[in-house]
Amino acid sequence: MPKTLGRDSTCSIARSLEILGDAWTLLIVREALVAGSTRFQEFQEALGTAPNILSKRLAALVDEGLMLRRAYQEPGTRPRDEYVLTEAGRSLAVVIAALAEWGREHRPRPDGTSPRFVTDDARTADLAFVTADGHRIPASTLTAHRISDH
Repeated sequence: MPKTLGRDSTCSIARSLEILGDAWTLLIVREALVAGSTRFQEFQEALGTAPNILSKRLAALVDEGLMLRRAYQEPGTRPRDEYVLTEAGRSLAVVIAALAEWGREHRPRPDGTSPRFVTDDARTADLAFVTADGHRIPASTLTAHRISDH
C-alpha cells in the first residue's frame, strides 16, 4: 500500500515522492542513467547497498513502470534479470541533473563528483527555467502556484 504524504497527497510532488522519496531509489536511477548500469551486481557494487534493499527498490521501480525487467544469460551461466529504464525512468534525467546542480552549488566538496549531461556532439546541457518565447529566467525570481494537472 503506497504511503500518503501530507494533507495534499494529490499534489504532483507528493505523488512523485511516493515512488522516488527514498534515497536508494534515486541512486539506482542515477546509476542507470549515468553509469549505464542494468545488472543487479552493477548496482550493488556501485551503491554498496544490502541485497534485500536493492531487490526491494528494483522491484518497486519495475512495479511503477520506471524500469523493465528483462532476462539475459551469459554463456555457461543461469538466466538472470537486468533492469532497463523505461521512457518514464529516462525522463528522470532532469531530476537527477537538478539534484546534481543543487549539490554542486550548495553542498560542494573538494573530492566530490557530479554527473554532467551532454548532447551527442559533446555540448554540455544546462538546466534552466525558460519562458515559452525562449527567455531564461533565474529561479530566484520565480514563484510557484498550484494548478490543476489537466
